[in-house]
Amino acid sequence: MQCGVIRNGPGISTLNTAGEWVGFFVDFCRAVAAATLQSASAVEFVELNQRTRFEAMRDGAVDVFSSNTTWTLSRDAAMGLQFTNTLYYDGQGFIAPVSLNAKSLKEIRKGSVCVTGNTTTESNLAEYIKANRLELTVITLTSNDTAASSFFSRRCDLLTTDRLALAGLRASGAAKPDDYVIFPEIISKEPLGPVVRNDDPAWFAIVKWVVFAMIAAEEKGVDSTNVARMRDSSDAEIRRLLGVEPGLGKQLGLDEAWATRVIEQVGNYGQVFERNLGASSTLRLERGVNALWTKGGLIYAPPLR
Repeated sequence: MQCGVIRNGPGISTLNTAGEWVGFFVDFCRAVAAATLQSASAVEFVELNQRTRFEAMRDGAVDVFSSNTTWTLSRDAAMGLQFTNTLYYDGQGFIAPVSLNAKSLKEIRKGSVCVTGNTTTESNLAEYIKANRLELTVITLTSNDTAASSFFSRRCDLLTTDRLALAGLRASGAAKPDDYVIFPEIISKEPLGPVVRNDDPAWFAIVKWVVFAMIAAEEKGVDSTNVARMRDSSDAEIRRLLGVEPGLGKQLGLDEAWATRVIEQVGNYGQVFERNLGASSTLRLERGVNALWTKGGLIYAPPLR
């Protein structure tokens, strides 16, 4: 399976010291491979960037694109693409050096801000500056890497992008992460999730329900450590999820063990979040709105039936 990814830093999507792709969005590609090709390692990762990501998807260079890319109406309706789910609810924010002596965007009277061009981030920034009459000079860069390097080299006072990416940049791009502050302002809604072409409804359904299966598994307490034992559960939804009660696999054109492989080889949604973004990771992010709906968040799966 060909999976398009963007290098966005530790926890999100990056290469480790062994040259392997790792991160929150990367793991969902492996989950789809486990469901469809029996193995989470049956993935070839194709590195893309902000300029090439949608063209590569449309041209068939990749089967699925998984990154911190925002689901918008125009991308969903006018580009021949479809977003399958929201994997992470995010919002656009700003990071600044502590030496700027500001704790929020409201305290910035004048200054410069770096942003990656050809993104929703760029258009959100322009609208926010106009609406709030801010005296900010915008420096537009061609990629996330150049925007980040320009910020850390002090070419601009601020850097703006999704807050998830800002947390990754602070953890990995700064020699001293504590020298930087992420402002509290959130200026946009950024639902992030996988993208497929809109010409294959069967593939769209598979990718979508792989994600939902991982969410349902967390809700039902099924994880990579207990999945075999949970096959003996009397809970009807767990039995359908794990293929003990057959039917879900056939409806997707898969075998009945597809979700079991996903959970065994990759984990449930909570496990993927924790190892990449949570308290035990470099980013140490709280679940927040990305907690299960049963715990006050927005993450849920439709009924598995």
